[in-house]
Amino acid sequence: MLDNISIPCHPRQYEFSRLELHYTITSKRKLLQLVNENRVSGWDDPRMPTISGMRRRGYKPTGIREFARRIGVSKSDNTVDMAVLESAIREDLETRVPRVMAVLNPLKVIITNYQGAQSREAGFHPNHPEFGSRLVPFSRELYIEADDFAESPPPGWQRLTIGNEVRLRYSYVMRCDEAVKDDSGKVIELRCSIDHDTLGKNPVGRKVKGVIHFLDCEHAVPAEMRLYDRLFDLPEPDADREVDFCTHLNPASLTVVQGFVEACAAEAQPETSYQFERLGYFCTDRRDHIPGSKPIFNRTVTLKDTWAR
Repeated sequence: MLDNISIPCHPRQYEFSRLELHYTITSKRKLLQLVNENRVSGWDDPRMPTISGMRRRGYKPTGIREFARRIGVSKSDNTVDMAVLESAIREDLETRVPRVMAVLNPLKVIITNYQGAQSREAGFHPNHPEFGSRLVPFSRELYIEADDFAESPPPGWQRLTIGNEVRLRYSYVMRCDEAVKDDSGKVIELRCSIDHDTLGKNPVGRKVKGVIHFLDCEHAVPAEMRLYDRLFDLPEPDADREVDFCTHLNPASLTVVQGFVEACAAEAQPETSYQFERLGYFCTDRRDHIPGSKPIFNRTVTLKDTWAR
């Protein structure tokens, strides 16, 4: 047709490859199958590679644009590793969101020498004072991450163990004196003591390498944490046409835990992002989160890529 019409030149069309990501799929037909078979909660499920899903998970437009800039365009078939997207999102959130403390797997700590210890004011971001600050309360009973304590620590362990000292984030140096166990032998509580002269400072001659975060039991707010991971356990789940791609769904792509968070984060509006210190980036759920009464956080991305391990 172009040869037989009065156009002096033929238009030229350039075809570029579609964007494919490892550990997910972009076929609308297959995504619809996941929704119809109730393998995900809907088109806005945070594990889905959809605009609504990425928004609900906490991805920002600037992070997605940075990802697109990094991968560029190509005419040949190209599949991008999910780690590239996660790295772009992580670097974008690093300077954009405030930092608070949360505990996902709580272990109670009793301060045996508590004498009305002081609370301390801490900023929401170490490099952005314009984010403001909040008071980090401290009392006789605390929550720490259970993973920060080990009865038989591996070599190089710098966190809490019996007889060892760590610094509580923004607070005192603490020593673990005793571990209380239940009938099955599981540690359910730690008895610890603090050095009252170490609030926010290291005394001369004392070296404390480990720093762990904590929450004051009295002010910690219960919250539901939805830990999202990659949707499939294979980089290219639909590569084999003879095998149903649904058999490669990652059973650990969603883990729901009941944890605790600082009160200021629990009061946040939906779609508010935070960095939970030492844990990762989280976003209040835009559909289910109710400020104060029903805080629900979706994990956007971890602080570093742990998938390879």
